[in-house]
Amino acid sequence: MEVRTVSSGSVESDFVPVKSAERVLRLIELLTEHRNGLSFTQLHDLTGWPRSSLYGLLRTMAERHHLDHDPYRQVYRIGVRVWEAGQTFNWGVEIANLALPYLEEACEKLSETVQLAVLDGVENIYIAKVDASHSLRLDSYVGARIPAYATGIGKVLLAGLSDVEFEARFRDLDLKRFTDTTISTIEELRHVLRRVRAEGFSVDNGEYTVGVTCYAVPIMDVAGEVTAGISTSIPSARVTDGVETRAIEVLMGVASRISAKLGYQVSSAV
Repeated sequence: MEVRTVSSGSVESDFVPVKSAERVLRLIELLTEHRNGLSFTQLHDLTGWPRSSLYGLLRTMAERHHLDHDPYRQVYRIGVRVWEAGQTFNWGVEIANLALPYLEEACEKLSETVQLAVLDGVENIYIAKVDASHSLRLDSYVGARIPAYATGIGKVLLAGLSDVEFEARFRDLDLKRFTDTTISTIEELRHVLRRVRAEGFSVDNGEYTVGVTCYAVPIMDVAGEVTAGISTSIPSARVTDGVETRAIEVLMGVASRISAKLGYQVSSAV
C-alpha cells in the first residue's frame, strides 16, 4: 500500500547507479532545496566533486536550460526545463485540488492547521495546506520535505509500505533525532507502524517540533493502497481532553470521502 514506490515492487540488489546521472539529479535536488540559488563554490563545498567535473555539469545543464545562471549574483537556480517537466506531474496537483475543499472543511471544524502529504522515499512532502486563524501555527509550507518517521502524517504513509519495501528504503539508514521523543531506531519504527496499521491513525507527540502534536490518517486509492495522508497539527498547549478523539474523528470523516472520490470502496464481508 502506497502512492509511489521506489521500485515497481521488486528490489534489485545488484543495481549499480550511474554516477553521471546521480550527479545531475543531486544538483537538481540541491537547487530545489535552496530556492534562492547556490554559487559554484557553495555547490563544490556541498558535493565535494572535482571542480572541472562540476563546472562541466553546470555548464551543460545551463545550456540546455535545466539550470539558470544568474550572472549578477553568480548563483545557479532551477531552470525552466525542470519547471516544464514538473508541470507534467499532474497526479500530485490533481489529488491536492480534489482534497482541498475537504481540508478546508476539516480546518473549519477543528480550528487547526490541516495538511495533505505524499511519500517520496523516506520523506513526506506536503502538497496542500490550510492554515487556521490562530496566531500560534505550524511553520510549514507546501513543498516542504520532512523525514517521514518523525511526523504523524509520515507514519501513516510508511504504514502503507510492504515489509519488503520498508526494509529496502530504510536499509543502512540512521534515524536522526530531532527532539527527545523522536523515533531513533528501526525496530522502534517497525513497532510503531504495526500499531498505526492496527489503529488506522497516527500520533506525533512533538517528535519533529517540540510543543506540536499531530494526528494523521491515511487516504486510500481505487486499488486499496495508501496514496496520501491528511493530518492536523496542534500546539500541545491546546491539546486538552477530547481533542485527540475529535481530531481523529474529523480527519477520518474527510479522508473517507476523499478516498471515495479516488475510487476506493470498503470491502464488505461475504
